[in-house]
Amino acid sequence: MIRPRIGLTLAAPNELNLPSHGRYREALETAGADVVALYPADAIPSDLDGLVLSGGGDIAPGRYGAPDLGSHGVNPLRDELEIAATRRALERDIPVLGICRGFQLLNVVRGGKLVQHVPDHDPPERTGVVRHEGIQPAEGSLLARATGGEALAVNSRHHQAVTRDVLGQGLIVTVEVDGLVEAFEADDKRWVVAVQWHPERKWEVSAAAVRIFDAFVAAAAESGA
Repeated sequence: MIRPRIGLTLAAPNELNLPSHGRYREALETAGADVVALYPADAIPSDLDGLVLSGGGDIAPGRYGAPDLGSHGVNPLRDELEIAATRRALERDIPVLGICRGFQLLNVVRGGKLVQHVPDHDPPERTGVVRHEGIQPAEGSLLARATGGEALAVNSRHHQAVTRDVLGQGLIVTVEVDGLVEAFEADDKRWVVAVQWHPERKWEVSAAAVRIFDAFVAAAAESGA
C-alpha cells in the first residue's frame, strides 16, 4: 500500500502537549501513513492525501455566530488554519478524520453550532475519564465498517458538545449517547468521519475503536494512488 501523506493539525508544541501529539503520530504511522504536522499559522500543503483534525481547546464561538458562554483554550490562529485546511480537504474530497475538537470543528465548518458546556464529561486528562460502554455505530456506516461492526468502549473528555439540534449540513449521526452526538459522517463526501472520543489513547478504548485509523489511512491511500 502506498504510504499516504496525512496532514495532522496540532496546537503549538510545548512540554505538556508533546506526549499527546506523539500518540496521534504513532497511531497514524502504525496504520501506514506519512505524517505532516500542521501547526497554527503553517502553510497548508497542496499534496495531502488526507487530513486529521486533532483534539485541543475550544473553537471561538464567533466562528459559529454565538456569544462566548465560557469557552477556554481558544486559539484564533489554530481555528483559522483548521477551518481553511478542512474546507480545502472537503473541496478536494480527500478523507477527513475529526477527533474531539476536530469533531466539533467539522460540525462548525458544515454550518453547525456547539453546545458550549455539558457537565461531568471533562475530567482532567491525567486523573480520570468518562467511559461509554457498548456503543454501537449505526449499521452500514463508515464507522461501523471501520470497527468491524463491534460494540465499542470509548472514552469521553470534553466540555462542549454537538446535539441533533445544532448538527451541521450533510452530516449523519452514527453514534448518540444520552442526547449528545458522539460520532457522525458526511453523506456527500467519500470518507469524512468524526468521533467525539480519543481513539489515539488506546488504553482507554476497545481495540475495535482504534481501527478507525486503519480505515482512514486506507481511504487516504486511495486518494494518493
